[in-house]
Amino acid sequence: MANLFDLECPNKQTNKKTTTQQVAAVEVEAEGGILSMEVPSDPTPDPPPVVPNPAIGLLGWRRSCTVDKHSVEVTNCFSVPHNESEDEVAVDMEFAKNMYELHKKVSPSEIILGWYATGHDITEHSVLIHEYYSREAHNPIHLTVDSSLQNGRMSIKAYVSTAMGVPGKTMGVMFTPLTVKYTYYDTERIGVDLVKKTCFSPNRVISLSSDLQQVGAASVRIQDTLNTVLQYAEDVLSGKVTADNTVGRFLMDLINQVPKISPEDFETMLNSNINDLLMVTYLANLTQSQIALNEKIINL
Repeated sequence: MANLFDLECPNKQTNKKTTTQQVAAVEVEAEGGILSMEVPSDPTPDPPPVVPNPAIGLLGWRRSCTVDKHSVEVTNCFSVPHNESEDEVAVDMEFAKNMYELHKKVSPSEIILGWYATGHDITEHSVLIHEYYSREAHNPIHLTVDSSLQNGRMSIKAYVSTAMGVPGKTMGVMFTPLTVKYTYYDTERIGVDLVKKTCFSPNRVISLSSDLQQVGAASVRIQDTLNTVLQYAEDVLSGKVTADNTVGRFLMDLINQVPKISPEDFETMLNSNINDLLMVTYLANLTQSQIALNEKIINL
C-alpha cells in the first residue's frame, strides 16, 4: 500500500506558504458539494460495522483571491476507499495517489488543502485521518457533508484543527468551525430550480418556462420575500420576535446596495431601455424579412 505522505505535490513550497495564513471562511462550489455525494455511505450494511463508516476523500481547493485573503474555495473532490474499526482506520493510499496524479493532468492549478467525510458529526477517527492529511497540507481543512439529513437538510460544515493541552504534556486536538459560503453560477441555479419543480409533478416531468413566465415567477418571489422581511421587521418592532443583530446587519447591507434613484428617473430609464429593446426587435424582424425576400428573388 503506497503512502500518501510520499506524494509529490506540485508547487509544494507554494502550498505551505499559502496555507500558513489563518483561514476564516470556506466557499463551496455547487459542483464540489455534489461530487462529494457520489459515493454515499450505506445506511444499512450487512453485517453492520463496529463504527460508522463515512466516505472520505481528498478535496481540490484553491486560494480565493477575489473575496478575501483568508478564504479557500472548494472546486473539486474525489472519494478514497477506506475501512474503519474500533482501533484503526485503513485508507487505500495507492488509490489516492493514482487519483491525484490523474486529477493534476486535468486541473494542474488545484492543490490539496483538506479532506471531507459524509457524516453529520466529527468522530475520534477524524483525528487519525486529519493527521494523515496534515502531512500533505499544512493545517488542512475538514469538511463534513450530512448525507443522512439529520436536520432535514444536507448540512455542510468546515473545521480546522487546533492543538490544545498543557505544554510538554499530552496534547489533544480541537476542531474549530469555520464560516461556510455556497457559491454557484447562474446557470447552475436555474438548473437546480427547474429540477426542484419536478417534486410537485406526479409524473416527475416538467416543461421549460418561457421568458415571460420566468420574469413573472421571479417578480412573485421578490414580492413574497419583501413581505417576509417586512413582517419580520414589524414583529421585531412590536416585540413579538427578539431582534437578531446578524439579520439586522445583513438587511442594512442589502438596503445600502440598492441605488438611490427618484421615481421619475427610474421611469425614464425603464422607458429608454424598453424603446431600445423594441428597436432591436424591429431591426431583427426587418433583417429577417429582407433575407426572406432576397431568397425569393434569387429563386425566380
